[in-house]
Amino acid sequence: MDVKITTVAKQLPPYTRDTKEILPFVAQWLSNEEERFRRKVLKIFENAAVSRRYGIMSIEEVFSATSFEDKNDIYIREVKKLGVSVLKKALEKANWDPQSLDYIITVSCTGIMIPSIDAFLINELNLRQDVIRLPVTEMGCAAGVSGIIYARNFLKANPEKRAAVIAIEAPTATFQLTDYSMTNMVSAAIFGDGAACTLLSSETKATGPKIIADEMYHFYNATEMMGFKLTNNGLQMILDPKVPETIASHFPKVIHPFLEKHNKTIANIDHLIFHPGGKKIVQTVEELFGDLGKNIEDTKAVLMEYGNMSSATVLYVLERFMDRNPSPGETGLMLSFGPGFSAQRILLEW
Repeated sequence: MDVKITTVAKQLPPYTRDTKEILPFVAQWLSNEEERFRRKVLKIFENAAVSRRYGIMSIEEVFSATSFEDKNDIYIREVKKLGVSVLKKALEKANWDPQSLDYIITVSCTGIMIPSIDAFLINELNLRQDVIRLPVTEMGCAAGVSGIIYARNFLKANPEKRAAVIAIEAPTATFQLTDYSMTNMVSAAIFGDGAACTLLSSETKATGPKIIADEMYHFYNATEMMGFKLTNNGLQMILDPKVPETIASHFPKVIHPFLEKHNKTIANIDHLIFHPGGKKIVQTVEELFGDLGKNIEDTKAVLMEYGNMSSATVLYVLERFMDRNPSPGETGLMLSFGPGFSAQRILLEW
């Protein structure tokens, strides 16, 4: 049973600023810290390879001393809007009726809401009352690819069906005003907010790249490398500085056996559709694949234009390839990393 990705659409939040416009707010926020520390943090922002980002709240709100409840309320209000907008946009792009959806997966890890966003989408878009829903909440940056894997498994078992994977993230809602750790500084420098929706189909008439294979890869004894700690001030970022080198050490096991199972090597892959976790991870990937003539220019461009939007980011990269309509027979490798620690992989063929 072939499963194809029909379309991808993105939706950006209402607020946006260039990094250079954010720097004065960062300097003001750190005005009581040592000058050396303040200069170091500003350099982190300047060198993060993110020139612009979007947010669910204004820059003034981000740097206001609001409570976890206040920011989570903003998260709930805004992700509902983003979810409705991005799902509508994707359905219109594919010319699908909302009532034709059989399966809806929603992905987010940057706020807490029960019922999950999918329940609101069912009401707002008048989806069928028997639509199957799956909220994914704790897989972080990897969840955009994870959601597609779950959708494919459902569609493989159910011919002539349709699925939507909606990733909505708002890392600005997790920003910690009272946390002066390097982890908080680095995450603030690279993250932005955004939403994306991928539509998939197991219909005979479906168009778009076919998913040839998918797999997850789990790193042993690495549960403390990435994630969130729930504190009285909200979701506090956990980000081990060793993440890039850990990824680099596992890359051969992550990439080559997966491709070999399907009679491929990295040399056979035309398009690298990688999640831009941050500047160091991007550099790590470039060092590994640059000698093979491969590039991740689209990954770098998405990081530069939007920042790391957690699970939604890799779907922004995928959209760039989808919109260029690669030639029949061309292949693509989707890859993202997330808490656990884990890698999620999908092999595509146009």
